[in-house]
Amino acid sequence: MAYEMVSLLRMLIDREGSDLHLAVDNPPVGRVHGHLQFFGDDILTPDDTERLMKSIASVDNQQELQEVGGADFGFAFEDVARFRVSLFKQRGNVGLVLRLIPRKIMTFEEIGLPPSLKTVINQPRGLILVTGPTGSGKTTSLATMLDWLNTEFDHHIITIEDPIEYYHTHKKSIITQREVGVDVPTFAEALRRALRQDPDVILVGEMRDLETITAAVTAAETGHLVFGTLHTTGAVRTIDRIVDAFPTNQQEQIRTQLAGNLKSVISQTLVPKKSGFGRVAAFEVMITTPAIQNLIRENKSFRITSAIQTGHKYGMNLLDEHLLALYRKGIVKYEDALGRAQMADEFAANARNMGMEDPQGPQPK
Repeated sequence: MAYEMVSLLRMLIDREGSDLHLAVDNPPVGRVHGHLQFFGDDILTPDDTERLMKSIASVDNQQELQEVGGADFGFAFEDVARFRVSLFKQRGNVGLVLRLIPRKIMTFEEIGLPPSLKTVINQPRGLILVTGPTGSGKTTSLATMLDWLNTEFDHHIITIEDPIEYYHTHKKSIITQREVGVDVPTFAEALRRALRQDPDVILVGEMRDLETITAAVTAAETGHLVFGTLHTTGAVRTIDRIVDAFPTNQQEQIRTQLAGNLKSVISQTLVPKKSGFGRVAAFEVMITTPAIQNLIRENKSFRITSAIQTGHKYGMNLLDEHLLALYRKGIVKYEDALGRAQMADEFAANARNMGMEDPQGPQPK
């Protein structure tokens, strides 16, 4: 049986999947509600994956695959959906992973983003970081935040992405979307150019190197609201990751800059629902208070966790607190929440102290 890309993509959409994996010596596989499912019985041959790749990749993408062993791009599938595609070589053969990007930008309520974040993102300047592992929904959350700003305010919003995922339309704001590798060579170059384009809000799709981090912090410092992403979990690790990216002799300076410009760190993860259908987002929210500014400045980031725990009145919460709440409401299974907890032992102890069911059975005294 010869697989066709159109039918595989339709299958993924119909089953409400998130990713399609195409690899030699395996049938097509979809990730549906967080779990992998076969989309057929016949295994893919090298000719199959090459043919499927060529059905969606441009000549430039194919050339990049041959020259550097990989390529990333986005494409629209009819009027139904957009996909982010990663092409790569493995064992000399072509492999593909396609991530489904929903056409509809969700609301704060649909995602479960805390409404208090509307106040956080409605600021004239500063740095807001959305963090979490790959596939944790960062792009979706950022699209929701930008759409809210686009709907409510007259801003010039510039996004720098690799590739562009959600397409935004002009509403109250003007939105300029630039794709790295297509419209501009690098994130850092796009950021430098953006400062001359009268922006109010800038989204940096990925703060992946020292040059981009420096440019993002500088943009926030010079009076712009900057959104950025990192593949870290939790505010403490995020701040440490940024500081550690700098040479030792510059770390004190970046701590001072972060203390003055970082407005919030929002960390998230996706947890399969107990029902088996769909996933739910769990969030950690840190909002920078004067106390947290001092901790960043004084290199005491390890104490930020305690500051978040006692900062509920400011709209803060730890990731583990949100996971525990989702478990307590019966939305997620214990083992799924525990597996994503930052401090697993403490999470388990809190669950027991609340008299909540622990599938591992009674614990020794």
